[in-house]
Amino acid sequence: MREAVRRAGRGKRMVREVEAVKNVSFELPRSRVLGIIGRNGAGKSTLVRAVAGILPPTKGRIEIRGRVSTLLALGVGFNNKLTGYENIVLGGLAAGYTRAEVERKTDEIAEWSELGDFMEMPVKTYSSGMSSRLAFAVAVHMEPDILIVDEALSTGDAYFKAKAMAKMDELLSQAHTMLVVSHALGTIREMCTDAMWLEKGELKLMGEPEEVIAAYNGETGVNPDAATTLEDF
Repeated sequence: MREAVRRAGRGKRMVREVEAVKNVSFELPRSRVLGIIGRNGAGKSTLVRAVAGILPPTKGRIEIRGRVSTLLALGVGFNNKLTGYENIVLGGLAAGYTRAEVERKTDEIAEWSELGDFMEMPVKTYSSGMSSRLAFAVAVHMEPDILIVDEALSTGDAYFKAKAMAKMDELLSQAHTMLVVSHALGTIREMCTDAMWLEKGELKLMGEPEEVIAAYNGETGVNPDAATTLEDF
């Protein structure tokens, strides 16, 4: 309250408005993978959260055809006091599935995550990598039409990342669509069919990954060999 009075006395605004994403327009057909790159604060996470329906746009519109599953931050939305099995149900219900639909997939999800007896334990006892396994398993086994991944696999080990990539390839072969935010340019180059470069909330360039990454490296001075492996995804 004291700070509010001081600001009012100095004639300062109480709220600072930030336009995180400005005039960004694009279309992404089925069976395409869009990699989104840019510096920290460029608006990447805001954009995918808007596409996911988490942040409504203040102007313009977003049209989605299909069911969206998100991996914006692995483990977000989990209740740490609940077991792995209970969080599978929680995640499925949050994604709009009925309890019966989720329960039919519970064993498959648990087996894929390879957490064994830990599925019966509270998630607060999990390591970050174990939480990653469970959250990814829940997201990809809910049969999404559109999968959105925002720097969500960085905590997994090499085995998990390779397994996750194989699962994402499987989804894509079934005509699914993906949006991937990553600073690992090698991963964007390898797995994406299209790339988008955001700069200060604006669309700087969109096209083939090689073209976009080359332009981004040229302007930012990023080492072309930086973050080139799956290990950095």
